[in-house]
Amino acid sequence: MNRRSFLTVTAAAPMVYGARVVEPAKIPLRKAGKVETVFKSPGPKPNGLQATAEGLWIMDQGDDKAYLVAYADGKVIRSFATEADKASGITHDGQALWLASTYSRELIRCDAMTGKTIRKYFTPGGGIIYKMAGDPAGRSSPLLKPAAAEKPAPAKKGGGFEQGYVMGAAAPGTGAHGLEWREGKLWVAVPPARMVYRVDPKTWTVEHSFASAGNRPHGIGWEGKYLWCTDSNLNAFFKHDVESGAILERIQLADSDPLPHGMTTWQGYLWYCDDVGVVCKLKM
Repeated sequence: MNRRSFLTVTAAAPMVYGARVVEPAKIPLRKAGKVETVFKSPGPKPNGLQATAEGLWIMDQGDDKAYLVAYADGKVIRSFATEADKASGITHDGQALWLASTYSRELIRCDAMTGKTIRKYFTPGGGIIYKMAGDPAGRSSPLLKPAAAEKPAPAKKGGGFEQGYVMGAAAPGTGAHGLEWREGKLWVAVPPARMVYRVDPKTWTVEHSFASAGNRPHGIGWEGKYLWCTDSNLNAFFKHDVESGAILERIQLADSDPLPHGMTTWQGYLWYCDDVGVVCKLKM
């Protein structure tokens, strides 16, 4: 092949970095417990979860409030408003909370007692969600009545993107969903990039990344050294080796189960929320 032919072929080929389309049936299936709806969320659209010794944190996309609730019955221990815009994720770094402000494409560190913003950061990999050959269809919660199913949000107009700058509501596209913290590093699942990133919060540098299983990665949670990542359209959870990104197992939900959005793990259980207002768990 000569140089001209090579350049022609290269220009015509789609450029995909890290993204992949997984065939779930080829991934080993873990038998898990039956899904139990534990309680109704205190907010209208729970979208992020984080388990802690103090209780279960819920980030709500409907009212952008963070709620700390009891595991047993969802009783609110404390709650507060945040500066997030349609947030989709939450985690705790031992001192403060991190919030995935999805529609402003920001990651926000805030006070865990008051919700006061400490600092805002831009989201690596944020942007316009693209379609890829082989993508699963968009999935809605089976708990929604047909008339209540949401229509796709209209695309935002205007605005460019300057890498490394916080743009707030002017930012096109969307940002992060799932968040986790481990050993001083922030792990971030970002649907537009179809990636999970490990970020050094001191320098705001991406140190490592791997591709998610599908086109709608959401909540993430640890099981030992492995990281589980939710995919809402595949209606499943995928266990990743974080060094290689390899998918080792999956937990597949039934079509009748609540749709997974935010997710966390706690004492042998996988907890997740459906953004219609319920919090669920299943034995891992």
